[in-house]
Amino acid sequence: FQMKRDSGYSTMADQQKQEEKLWDAIKITAYVLGTGLLIFTALVNSVFWYMQNIWDISGHFWQTAWLKFYYQFEGKEWTIFLLGAALVPGLAFWCFNGILMVADVTGKPAFITRYRIQLGKNDPVDTKKLRQAIYTALCNQFFVSLPMLVPMFYVMKWWGNTFSKELPTFHSFLVDLSIFTLIEEILFYYTHRLVHLPLLYKHIHKKHHEWTAPIGVVSIYAHPLEHIISNTLPVMTGPMIMGSHIVSIAVWFSLAFITTSISHCGYHLPFLPSPEFHDFHHLKFNQCYGVLGVLDYLHGTDTVFRQTKAYERHRVLLSLTPLSESIPEAPKRAE
Repeated sequence: FQMKRDSGYSTMADQQKQEEKLWDAIKITAYVLGTGLLIFTALVNSVFWYMQNIWDISGHFWQTAWLKFYYQFEGKEWTIFLLGAALVPGLAFWCFNGILMVADVTGKPAFITRYRIQLGKNDPVDTKKLRQAIYTALCNQFFVSLPMLVPMFYVMKWWGNTFSKELPTFHSFLVDLSIFTLIEEILFYYTHRLVHLPLLYKHIHKKHHEWTAPIGVVSIYAHPLEHIISNTLPVMTGPMIMGSHIVSIAVWFSLAFITTSISHCGYHLPFLPSPEFHDFHHLKFNQCYGVLGVLDYLHGTDTVFRQTKAYERHRVLLSLTPLSESIPEAPKRAE
């Protein structure tokens, strides 16, 4: 009886200790999370305050410059819309890709080419394939994207804010940019998976996947139908829903062009967003369909990617040492 009673006390004491440990763990977790949340909030507010001050200080300059530009065209909204939604983003796309194409063709400068993701691929690029890619990209821009700006223009006019003489505030610009990014992620992910269905892939999306090791200009090397539903609409929809200012649209379109070029460029360059995610999609075809990777994680379409060295390299490179050197692929087994 005494042994049983001692055993009972021992069990109760162990249980009490476990409860105390659990409570201590909860308190520590609450403390860490609470402190982290406060620090994060403070940092975000500080950064936001700092950026807002810069925006306010330079606001007069930009507002004056915008009014000069606006009156230069005597308020011709269609001309202003074309310049902001077509010319500025187009120049951003071709200037950025022009630099990359020099590296693709000549193998120089080494500062770019040493960061190649798929080693030994496009070294140098096939100039015949490159010419075809440039031709298709130009056709998509002039004969697909440009006509799509016509209905978009009338939607923006209906909102009545797009051609305002007053520039958007820093806060409203950030809100717009966040919503644009979210809408693009959702629309691109599902339309991209749609064109991977066997029938659509065979007749439409296969063209884009001719490049298993992509380069920047390949970002808009696609069948015209794909360019409409998967490339252009996801980017245009956000501004049309929000009724955004033409300056916000110009910045967003330019960012969209540059980021998709980075995703396809084939180089993991220092201090730029990682292209490993989408490069892996071109390599394997059935992984990594999205832009941010959020929906891929939710749908499990990045499980293979997460088991690779490419996933370990999928981060912003903050040094000058190529990640292909610091995180090399595992050596192949000898047969």
